[in-house]
Amino acid sequence: MSEAPGATTVVSRETLPAPSHTRVMVVVNQKGGVGKTTTAVNLASALSSGGLRVLLVDMDPQGNASTALGVDHRQGVRGTYEVLIDRDEMAWHVVPSPEAPSLAVLPATIDLAAAEIELVSIPGREHRLLDALGTYLTDHPHDYVILDCPPSLGLLTLNALVAAREILIPIQCEYYALEGVSQLVRTINLVKGNLNDRLRVSTVILTMYDARTKLSAQVAEEVRRHFPTETLKASIPRSVRVSEAPSYGQTVMSYSPGSPGADAYAAAAREIAHREGAH
Repeated sequence: MSEAPGATTVVSRETLPAPSHTRVMVVVNQKGGVGKTTTAVNLASALSSGGLRVLLVDMDPQGNASTALGVDHRQGVRGTYEVLIDRDEMAWHVVPSPEAPSLAVLPATIDLAAAEIELVSIPGREHRLLDALGTYLTDHPHDYVILDCPPSLGLLTLNALVAAREILIPIQCEYYALEGVSQLVRTINLVKGNLNDRLRVSTVILTMYDARTKLSAQVAEEVRRHFPTETLKASIPRSVRVSEAPSYGQTVMSYSPGSPGADAYAAAAREIAHREGAH
């Protein structure tokens, strides 16, 4: 039975296996409204609740991931912008999230919007996040680093693609679901060829799935045909609870534990953690 909305503790989940080394995953899809940030924060919460050490890096100037994880990101709060532009150490600005144990966040503020322009003239601009993350992880080991990106393929997303090893693509079960994914794959291949040979699409997750509609089943079938080994068995249902949670500064994992949305993200996190050869 679900707890009342506004609950502050995540329901106890099974212990998940730790990877042999840090898995750095970028959640990316330049198409808006696919559940990208929702997926990033709920997976971060679910993995942390499974006993794993997780860092979420908010790369989106809107700071929605910071909001959902209960972290202050008002203008003037230091975070991703200072790391990318001023070369501050990440350790100075990473803060614990009240959302789940062993979950930390590097917050984003609206200042980050200027970084897209400011990075253009900086030498080695694509490697700023990679460099900062490498330094941070040396002294602050984590099992997972999840990078939440804006819905665009600009320099912020490029920094995340260079810093990551794995790509997680959320795809919503709607018309034109795969629209734009081909462009994303082209960008990924460009980054692989020039900036990050280790990058690969490891995970595709179906979001906003409605078992009552033929459309969702058709889209799921099409996505699984395009990404047969990458697509998770767990799909995320269309859910009011999932949509409501961020307005309370929470993920669905703590806002409504035991709800279909929370159970689906827990299952997705479990699948990611147990996947053989994924890391």
